[in-house]
Amino acid sequence: MDQPYAPVASLWAAQAPPKTPASCLETAIEVDVAIVGGGYSGLSAAHYLVERRVRPVVLEARTVGWGASGRNGGVVSAKFRVPYSTIAREHDLDMARLMHRLSHEAVDRVESLIDQWGIDAADFQRAGNLSCAHNDRSLARITADAQWQAQALGDRHLDVLSAARVAEETGSKAFVGGVLAGDVGRLRPLAYAQGLAAGLQCLGNDLLFENSPVTWIERTGAGVVLHTPAGSVRAKQVILASNGYSAITPATDHLKRSVVPFRSAIIATEPLPAGLDEKLLANNRSYGETRRMMRWFRKVDNRFIFGGRGAFGREDSNAAFNALQKAMVQLFPDLAGVAIDYRWSGHVAMTLDKFPHVGRVDDRTCCCLGYNGAGVALSTLLGRHAGAFALGEQPNVGLLAADRLKQIPFYPLRELGIRSVAGWYQLLDAVGL
Repeated sequence: MDQPYAPVASLWAAQAPPKTPASCLETAIEVDVAIVGGGYSGLSAAHYLVERRVRPVVLEARTVGWGASGRNGGVVSAKFRVPYSTIAREHDLDMARLMHRLSHEAVDRVESLIDQWGIDAADFQRAGNLSCAHNDRSLARITADAQWQAQALGDRHLDVLSAARVAEETGSKAFVGGVLAGDVGRLRPLAYAQGLAAGLQCLGNDLLFENSPVTWIERTGAGVVLHTPAGSVRAKQVILASNGYSAITPATDHLKRSVVPFRSAIIATEPLPAGLDEKLLANNRSYGETRRMMRWFRKVDNRFIFGGRGAFGREDSNAAFNALQKAMVQLFPDLAGVAIDYRWSGHVAMTLDKFPHVGRVDDRTCCCLGYNGAGVALSTLLGRHAGAFALGEQPNVGLLAADRLKQIPFYPLRELGIRSVAGWYQLLDAVGL
């Protein structure tokens, strides 16, 4: 587990505009719904509840965006780790259509909140995402899936690009083609989280508390009481939105057995020279490759940002960052010799079925978690749905229903399992399978 109160020296933190810190909870209060976790899910849930004229409170153990919401790559995607064609084959076409609709609603929800609260610092743009195929087998797979989505789901936003087009787009000759999703986008993740928090604070100065870890949750005759080191919250319902950081406090400790926190690392270069900046990632989209141990990349303020999974251990390691830089230079030789200004990492919460989940845990508790590396949009949407569940509603979330969430078998051996799976994926990538 990360050290709970260690600062995150990321590019996003360096760029973040000044913010008004929320108070620490130091008294006893009473609300309708208490939310544990001040990331996208928790903040989105709170906004939805306020819209419904229900009084929430968000309790964040550290500061808003300290976890995954402030450390991710800022890719606003409309997909799951399981392709829609696979969903149709394993379930039915109606389920694939529902899941496709939910994923696109998630992107719309992000855009709506940004517009509503004027979060200009998030720099959200629907610039598209280009999936770059690293070999012919991968290109055939993503091409077939794009064609299936167009025919079966009516999705007209996917374009198959040739190797020449991808080279022109990226400035790299390492790819054999790709698929461009034109209706998705990217943003600055910490600024988005802090903008959601600022909007909530505008609605009331007692809706959000930072540095207020929930140490335990007590069931009472009429609801629950959430205890923090200096205060307490009495509520009718509670939403657990701690995701891959559920092991920080005992109150959410039981959720940690439903996700595997997989460390993802990111590096950001110094500002690129003008000529190189114009050559690489010329259309300023977000980009990813098709290897199982996926790498992704984008530019921000003339800096090249490169991220990927496979950074093992409980804390940042020089070896992981050096390996990431080596992979970056292999794909983009022009970056050899360019200095790295920022290096950071965080937890991606993986689930057994590769889907996030939202819904009821019991009669007084709801949860939303497990975004599997595609959480900017999905966590925003599932936070909204968690709020609906807390109000007693039953939104149709298909395969994302909480009763489908399974605990990780042999959980104490998870780190060994992560290394084994990652090693197997790296071998398959190396041999081109």
